Amino acid sequence: MASPAATRTVRPLEGLHLTASGPPELTGPAVEHLRLLGAGAGPQAGADAASGADPADPRGRGTARVALSGPGFERQEAIVRWSANPAGGMTDEATVQAATGIMAVHGRRDGAPRGLAVDYAATITGVLAVQGLLAALLAQARGGRAARVTTSADRAGLLAVSQYLAAAGADEGEAVEAAPGGPPFTSADGVLFELETLDPGAWAAFWRALEAPFGAVRAGWRPFQFRYATACAPFPAALHTTARTHTWRRIEAAAAACGAEVCRLRTLDERAAEHDGAAPWSLTPYGGGPRPRGGHREPAPHRPARPLAGLTVLEAGRRIQAPLAAHLLGLLGADVVRIEPPGGDPLRGMPPSCSGISARWLALNRGKRAVEVDIKSAADRRRLREMAVGADVFLHNWAPGRAAALGLDSVHLAAVNPGLVYAYTGGWAGRIPDAPMGTDFMVQARTGVGEAARPRDEPPAPSLMTLLDVLGGLLGAEAVLAGLLLRERGGGAGVRVDSSLLGAADTLTAPALRRARRGRDPRRPAGFRRPLRTADGWIAPTDTCAPAAAAYDLRELPTAAALAQLRAHGLSATAVTADPADLPHDRSFPGSISRDAHGAPAVPDPWSFL
Repeated sequence: MASPAATRTVRPLEGLHLTASGPPELTGPAVEHLRLLGAGAGPQAGADAASGADPADPRGRGTARVALSGPGFERQEAIVRWSANPAGGMTDEATVQAATGIMAVHGRRDGAPRGLAVDYAATITGVLAVQGLLAALLAQARGGRAARVTTSADRAGLLAVSQYLAAAGADEGEAVEAAPGGPPFTSADGVLFELETLDPGAWAAFWRALEAPFGAVRAGWRPFQFRYATACAPFPAALHTTARTHTWRRIEAAAAACGAEVCRLRTLDERAAEHDGAAPWSLTPYGGGPRPRGGHREPAPHRPARPLAGLTVLEAGRRIQAPLAAHLLGLLGADVVRIEPPGGDPLRGMPPSCSGISARWLALNRGKRAVEVDIKSAADRRRLREMAVGADVFLHNWAPGRAAALGLDSVHLAAVNPGLVYAYTGGWAGRIPDAPMGTDFMVQARTGVGEAARPRDEPPAPSLMTLLDVLGGLLGAEAVLAGLLLRERGGGAGVRVDSSLLGAADTLTAPALRRARRGRDPRRPAGFRRPLRTADGWIAPTDTCAPAAAAYDLRELPTAAALAQLRAHGLSATAVTADPADLPHDRSFPGSISRDAHGAPAVPDPWSFL
């Protein structure tokens, strides 16, 4: 097998032409990623490449089109809208965040809905559009026909909150109280910092070293441990008080001595200065031969084939990032086989549950087949390598270096299946020296996301909604699809693809980093995307209408009357979904949210292929 260094890296979209039209908020992320994958500007780049008016949006104000064409492929088009429902009232980033529950989940730390100052829904939508285009091109390369791909920002928003929605519709309550509170902490010399540990012993030792009250240390662990699930961490105020009595140097020393990790919240200016310009993923062909016979199955003829039908994905994922990537590949038609430890994934029992299975686990893993493999056992590692012979993708997010130590890295699996797409979804991609633990909140802190997520009049704070785990999972699926297409166009040779939470952070903050590099303030203005209180809830004006809408006192009006008053003055707004549990009954999503076989709420597929 040739070494990667001896192989010419061919991007999967080389030779294809790209055209785009519509709102730049919707086209921007998609166009940027398609260009990174090799697509070039077509003869109509930037012009309207639409084939007729969009019946769902006859004025074209909320619809974007992104298309690819070139030798060997029929023209492939993606239609991207703010909302799949024209009557849903979602016409920009602010209203999508409001209606889909993003504001509600992000605001839990503060006790009230808050808008993200980054364009989270639009960024996810752009990645979904790229996924749809890559999947459709892959289907063409495998002998299928072109399909029109449709996706929307409201579907993207529902996907982003799917774990919280599933938990809200479970049979039981959360394991901990959902109440305001959470990091970051502040040192005596004013340093904002994030704390991370997965070990309760390290948590206790760190706080004991700082002389925190025993009761506060004990009471704080459980809400800290579950903050990934609940998007809030109401631990005792005494822990914040303790942090404020010690210098940052003392806090760093305590963490190092106790096995915990701390990370100072970096600014966007700092991140912009060190940014290396790398793409959010990398693709490296092995340069070997085609995959062994039997490693590819054609779609079953008795049902309409989704783009990835007939392909097999082995997924050894933990928590959110890799399981979500594999979940998306499954929605596109792949047969996903989940590798779990003996006794099954412990997260199956994470509360709250539906029919005895964790609702959050179902949101990421429903529809997958599970196989128990003890990767500490030499015999089971051989069995996993044998399974890889018949697979198209192997996907994992183990700790850095673990796959190589186990003999399960790309070089090992390529030896048994040179046509395998080997995918690793990690934390830092080896791009940050002396990086802390590669978890969502630590990456948010280190890359300036904590500053970008809030407007100028609010102190920086990483969102306790798992922004980067979700976006990282989406980028992982995008990278796998790019690898599969590259394999098809490269004669069947395998590809290693790497994606990361760092890539997700840079993708999300790209507009802010560009502002920083130009010497402008990278943060959004004071009060940006702050919902307005009504007598019975909250409303969110569009970004363009927000300054004028803020002049009205709506606190005495019911939500419907407040919306009517703004409309009478030519201002657009939508009601804020204050609780994800309300989403299944929201008329903005008619028939969209169903329940799975276990009774857990399930969001709709984020794309359609016509």
